[in-house]
Amino acid sequence: MATIGQIIFFIMVTLNVLLAAFIILILSLAFSRSTSKVTSSNTKPVANLGEDQILSCYVSAESRPNRLGEVSVSWEKTNLGTVYRYENGAPALDGQAAEFKGRTGVIPDAVATGNASLLLRSVRSSDEGEYTCTVRSSVGQGTVSVQLRTAVFSAPTLKFSNSILTSEASSWFPKPDVKWLNQTGSELSANTSFTERSPGVYSILSTLQSAKVSETYSCRIENNLVVAVTEATTTGTGVLGRTFFTFSVASTQLVSFYLNIITSVICMFNAV
Repeated sequence: MATIGQIIFFIMVTLNVLLAAFIILILSLAFSRSTSKVTSSNTKPVANLGEDQILSCYVSAESRPNRLGEVSVSWEKTNLGTVYRYENGAPALDGQAAEFKGRTGVIPDAVATGNASLLLRSVRSSDEGEYTCTVRSSVGQGTVSVQLRTAVFSAPTLKFSNSILTSEASSWFPKPDVKWLNQTGSELSANTSFTERSPGVYSILSTLQSAKVSETYSCRIENNLVVAVTEATTTGTGVLGRTFFTFSVASTQLVSFYLNIITSVICMFNAV
């Protein structure tokens, strides 16, 4: 039969085990609530120089309530410092890198629901690089990195006259390749010339001879960052065109990222 001392000893050991298990449970719950899944819909965007660009960052739906309460957002650029900071319902721009003054912002109402995406205005080549978005709220915090790349690209304008179909694009960088395809995807012979408008930035003039009325042709302009495919359908009075852009995830992989930028071109001409 166990003595009173042994009984007390066993009770103390049992209580210690239960207390340790309880502490571990509390720490586990606290840890699980201390992190939120912060992600981006596009971690390798390609920005068109001189235009505005959105750097995507948001708290995923499965790790947040409808509203996050008090939220702070910090955007940093590697080797440069603070790009933008939002705290206590307002911008907190002390220490912001001079390169980004007056060029960045978030949408406060969107931040409250977990969308911390950054608007970067008038993108410069020096903006290229790695950005880190950190979101902190009452339900936790998380971080995501976005690698911004820069290029110059434009949708071509089209002309059709005397069986000659012309595609002209004003600005591309890096220098692209150009090819024409018929409706079956076979490559066609065309004449293409490049004019360097500024260092490394080229305008393009490409002509397809013997184009037929009521046929659809594709003009493909491509470099290692951007692909523009323009579908050109010739008519009896001109040409109808629309341009689709896709952007590279890496130098050898293209993502089907269909922009809400579909350029429709209607070119009318008078027969000579």
